Amino acid sequence: MTALTSTPKSKLGEHVFGVAALALGLIMLASHDNHDGQQLRFTVYAAAALTFGGAAIQFRRAAKTGAAVLGVANLVLVLLTVPAIVAAPRIYNSWGNFFEQFCLLSGTVMAYGHSSSAWPRETLQRIGRALLGICAASFALEQAFYLNATAGLVPKWIPPTQMFWAVATTVLFGLAAVALLANRMALLASRLLTTMVVGFGLLVWVPLVLANVHSHTNWSEMAESFEIAGAAWILADLLGESRVHDHRPG
Repeated sequence: MTALTSTPKSKLGEHVFGVAALALGLIMLASHDNHDGQQLRFTVYAAAALTFGGAAIQFRRAAKTGAAVLGVANLVLVLLTVPAIVAAPRIYNSWGNFFEQFCLLSGTVMAYGHSSSAWPRETLQRIGRALLGICAASFALEQAFYLNATAGLVPKWIPPTQMFWAVATTVLFGLAAVALLANRMALLASRLLTTMVVGFGLLVWVPLVLANVHSHTNWSEMAESFEIAGAAWILADLLGESRVHDHRPG
């Protein structure tokens, strides 16, 4: 006989996601990117929304509103990547940028649904698996296309080699995508995906920020890495809320 048991809602992934979004918003407001006037205005508005939404999502009563604001901000940032795809559709870096932003938008969708009782848990889990699965597949493709650049980001002191970890993480992204899209060991996959991306933030981007604290690019990449980790963490929290246990008569 099979019974469904539930665990209380975990919000830790949403807190990490929100803090990283807040940090990214502040970094974007502090940076001076070379955009045209209209794109710069959209970027500033999105950055202000990330800052507000990332702060609001930390509080239970404001979490739903914060997630909605983050959703609007991330939708704007997704749309800002589209012109580069149209201009050079054969360059995967443009598609990679799109799916990185889409991953953050996916995180806000899950966070909003998690805060809303109107969303059935099973539906939200299915949507989250599909969205993050697609993004993980894109991360695998992007690393595969730019394997040497990926290897160059791996700290040289980590054995055995930089290329080993570039290939290994590419394969792991691919396996995570398959697990999430096929709903096979999806909870484990989401937790390992979260751990891996947190590792990227700690081992790759934190040292790069410390090496050049004046680089807004390094700061924004670090914040975005932790925000992507937060999105994967939200999915892990969602999938971990209900488990199926088999009860057999003694």
